[in-house]
Amino acid sequence: MSKTPSLLTIEFLAWVSDRPRTYDEAMEAWRTSCPRHSVWEDALADDLIQVGCADAAGRPEVTLTPRGRAVLDRHRKL
Repeated sequence: MSKTPSLLTIEFLAWVSDRPRTYDEAMEAWRTSCPRHSVWEDALADDLIQVGCADAAGRPEVTLTPRGRAVLDRHRKL
C-alpha cells in the first residue's frame, strides 16, 4: 500500500478492530456496489484485513492483518 489510506478506510479498520466481527456482519455493514466507496475490496486488496478462522459458532471472522494493525496504529498516533 503506497498511498495514504482514506479516512473511510481508517474508520473501517477501527470498526474491525473494535471487537470480533463476522464476515456476514462486515458484509451487511460495509459492502457497497458503488465503485467510489470500495472500502471492503480495497482493504482486502491492500492486505489490511483477512477473512479467516471461524468463531465458536462456525462463522468466518474478519480481522486486521499485521499490516492493517500498523496502518491503524500509525493513524491513531497522528
